[in-house]
Amino acid sequence: MNTPAHLLIGAAAFANPPRGRILWATLLGSALPDVSLYLMAGVSLFVLGIPEQVVFGQLYYSTEWQTVFAIDNSFFVWGLVLLAGGWLRIRPLIVGASAGLLHLLLDFLLHAGDGRPQFWPFSSWVFDSPVSYWDSAHHAYWVAPVSLTVCAVSYLLLWRRGMAWSAKVFFAMMLCAEVWVARQWLLFF
Repeated sequence: MNTPAHLLIGAAAFANPPRGRILWATLLGSALPDVSLYLMAGVSLFVLGIPEQVVFGQLYYSTEWQTVFAIDNSFFVWGLVLLAGGWLRIRPLIVGASAGLLHLLLDFLLHAGDGRPQFWPFSSWVFDSPVSYWDSAHHAYWVAPVSLTVCAVSYLLLWRRGMAWSAKVFFAMMLCAEVWVARQWLLFF
């Protein structure tokens, strides 16, 4: 899924109330599995000037990049964070780890041909889902409307829980970003 969708869905699932440390922890957990991709792709594209085709056609699938993705997308790593949060009784750590695990589960189900090795350090196996959130050859025309609906419902749930105006604006921007990105994926892929 796209990161804006992860932020909306993760917050709707775990940020109750959607403010303060709980909201921040949920946003952090929802975003962290994607941060390494943004950093590595951003540096490669904009600092090193590597062509987009090389970044997403070669580097993305390289052993080095996949190793980083394996660590920050590991069910075991995030599970340990959740266990630590429960053991220490730190609610922000629990909701952040829960949001991270939800992110991983959604990615597990919706990555066809571009999944990540989510069972590090015990396995480098990658589940090749028959369904993709972006690739029309793998049912994205069906997934995108469902995903957008879930994102819109997530926004409405967050709104009803009494978000601050700044959070309402932020999540409205995330919803708009999700609509725009989903449109781009469907038009070009």
